[in-house]
Amino acid sequence: MAQKVLIFDSTLRDGAQAEGISFSVEDKLRVLKSLDQAGIDIIEAGNPGSNPKDIEFFDRLQSVPLTHARLCAFGSTRRPGIIPENDANLERIIQARTPVAAIFGKSSKFHVEKILRTTPEENLAMIEDSVAYLTNQGIEVIFDAEHFFDGYKEDPEYALSSLEAAKRGGASCLALCDTNGGSMPDEVYDATKAAIERCGIPVGIHAHNDSGLGTANSLAAVQAGARQVQGTFLGYGERCGNANLSAIVPNLQLRMGYDCVPEESLSRLTESAIRIAEISNFVLSGREPFVGKSAFAHKGGMHIDAVMKNPRSFEHMDPELVGNSRRILMSEVSGRGTIIRMINEIDPTLTKKSAETSKVMDKIKELEYEGYQFEGAESSVRLLIRKELGYYKPFFRVEDFKVIGEKPKGDETLSASAIVKVSVNGESIVSAAEGDGPVNALDKAMRRALTAFYPQIAEVRLTDFKVRVIDKGATASKVRVLMESTDGNELWSNVGVSCDVVEASLIALIDSIEYKLLLDMERQLREYRIFRS
Repeated sequence: MAQKVLIFDSTLRDGAQAEGISFSVEDKLRVLKSLDQAGIDIIEAGNPGSNPKDIEFFDRLQSVPLTHARLCAFGSTRRPGIIPENDANLERIIQARTPVAAIFGKSSKFHVEKILRTTPEENLAMIEDSVAYLTNQGIEVIFDAEHFFDGYKEDPEYALSSLEAAKRGGASCLALCDTNGGSMPDEVYDATKAAIERCGIPVGIHAHNDSGLGTANSLAAVQAGARQVQGTFLGYGERCGNANLSAIVPNLQLRMGYDCVPEESLSRLTESAIRIAEISNFVLSGREPFVGKSAFAHKGGMHIDAVMKNPRSFEHMDPELVGNSRRILMSEVSGRGTIIRMINEIDPTLTKKSAETSKVMDKIKELEYEGYQFEGAESSVRLLIRKELGYYKPFFRVEDFKVIGEKPKGDETLSASAIVKVSVNGESIVSAAEGDGPVNALDKAMRRALTAFYPQIAEVRLTDFKVRVIDKGATASKVRVLMESTDGNELWSNVGVSCDVVEASLIALIDSIEYKLLLDMERQLREYRIFRS
């Protein structure tokens, strides 16, 4: 059987320190459930009692059922010169009632003497006393050896002695921290191997990405014998972030043969990444390894031809293993034959020579002449194909709309109002809304009108919005709007073109909502067929 590597996620603690992230208690609970579903073994929930938000979060954790993960509280060793029983930080860890605790202590003499301003001997006593105190309370303790790799370079003997102190206290695992993120993979490998040989208990790795080596250093530590990997699910963290578990896990499991997460969790890795990015209010980078929408996207004509003959030619793995999918991008360098693949997803009987195919391609050429660019907007292409082939029935129609923008006197912000008339199954609805600008107001008005018929569109959120002027040099120039949306599980992009930026936005917005409804309809049909079979 494959050797087990425990996956330890710190999105709710280290990840929350990333610039731009501010989790509410509800956000934290949603991330917690997503990480549990992703097959994470240990979830570090944060520092109990450090602020009112975390106090409420740890209180609510007691009633949250988890199917896979164990919860972990975080804190530090006792302060110099006191006994553990008098240390408020350690008492808060006990009160958190989590089965696991991760406590950090110094492994670098520089930090002991210059930052803690205590003696090397007292630091070792702090480590041993603190670990022993928590283990005697029935808590499993992971010791985070802070600045271990820097300390090992300065004084290998002292860095290793800090691990031995934690071992004497009863630590279950020694996590070696590349806190500054400046170590190289060969340095991590050698120091990890030395720690394993010296201590004889499980060792983990906690890498940061300041040198762009968080994943490489984590894999090097596992090659040296580490059996726990700490990181954050999408690499979120202070400065350049933490080691990225969404890249580490598939590398370990699919390439190196280790057992990290259940197979069904791995097959939903991309879905988990989209959901966690959405909760974190970050746009998931298309170039994110394994889970980004561009991770298996092909644009060059020769590449596409080779991939269609054999995916192994330009793909390092089957994207479905991590819940992602292959994308063939339409562009001036991809070749017009690319559209055949999308057509065949809807009607496999059609070929390049079919009249229907020519009709679709003529329509695409016409739209490209008008300024459309479909690279990265495959959702709009799929809707267009359905329309041209007669496989399309609109979920709704926008019959009329009006947008009014104004800047109230003495107010620096631009407000807008929108009125939209839509029809659904012959029933007309007029809806109005105010928003931060005309597009936002239009979006709100449409949702207000449609939610009664299609409540699932409440899940849809705009994640990216780009406007490009096509004919430069005049205020009447055409503009192209590219809109990226998500429902928390999937990402899709749509495009609209017009001389009016609001109308271009409306075209993309309509396509975005229709594509969501189409996705849900097709998903329900698949589930029905599976049930019937």
